[in-house]
Amino acid sequence: MQNAFINGTGSYAPENIVKNSFFESVGSSDEWIYKNLGIKERRISTGETTSDLAFQAGKLAIEDARLHPRDIDLIILATATPDRPAPSCACFVQEKLRAFNAVAFDISAVCSGALFATATAAQFIKSGMYKNVLVIGADTFSNITDWERRDSVFFGDGAGAMVLSATEEDKGFVDFLLHTDGTGKEHFTIKAGGSESFASEETIKNGEHYFSMNGQEVYKTATEVVPKCINTLLKRNNITTSQIEALLPHQPSIGILKSVAKQIGLPFEKVKTNMDRYANTSGGTIPIVLDETLKSETYKSGDYLLFAAVGAGWTWGSALYKW
Repeated sequence: MQNAFINGTGSYAPENIVKNSFFESVGSSDEWIYKNLGIKERRISTGETTSDLAFQAGKLAIEDARLHPRDIDLIILATATPDRPAPSCACFVQEKLRAFNAVAFDISAVCSGALFATATAAQFIKSGMYKNVLVIGADTFSNITDWERRDSVFFGDGAGAMVLSATEEDKGFVDFLLHTDGTGKEHFTIKAGGSESFASEETIKNGEHYFSMNGQEVYKTATEVVPKCINTLLKRNNITTSQIEALLPHQPSIGILKSVAKQIGLPFEKVKTNMDRYANTSGGTIPIVLDETLKSETYKSGDYLLFAAVGAGWTWGSALYKW
């Protein structure tokens, strides 16, 4: 059976930088944000849509793979902030890329979205149905953020992409472990805009189209489920933490990542982070940090990389990759 390997990567973020000092007006500070979250600044769109960001990242990934848009068989876009409720944001990206040979659809798993999309893409390749799949994680959370609340410090806008291609070589994604627990749905949510609570004057007045988050529950859940998930994945593949060269995680907060690394016994210098410059870009986090890591570091054949994420739902998962 053929496997899926990372053939190319790309990332893109808006030019507009918002530093922590901006949030002094909502009762926060640069010192608190950096100490607790690891964030110094974030990129905020000044008009670019989610599909605009996704297009730029996807274009770079295709170029990095030395392919043409016509070579892409499938586009999977992970986003919680699509351009419109319909059609899918992936349709917008397909048109902008002019990748008209590609099937295109969205996946909604919020901060776990890119990992879920990658797992989905890998199965299409392993089955032999497609040879080149473009996976994109992109979000513009600035559009669903109440900038008068303290939790406005968490998110930034950005997109990352990877081209997964088929290979007969002994490399690529070894295994995935994904989970969902719908009982946690209220701890990170956007209450209005769907069929449960459609848009109205009242929902707009009450700010129900902005995200709401229980930060304590996010921290508690993330630090409980992610280490267990990683350890289970490694155990069933007979891999030890000492064999892992790098962990490329979703970027929730520096505190969560330090706790995860400690619990799985991985030196924190092997955990790749960029939240100091981008904050949490939700679906964009993993492919952005992947792109930056692969552009700055070199891995040798046989090296193992880990991916991990936790998101609203709850959703969480991990993946093991062999270079």
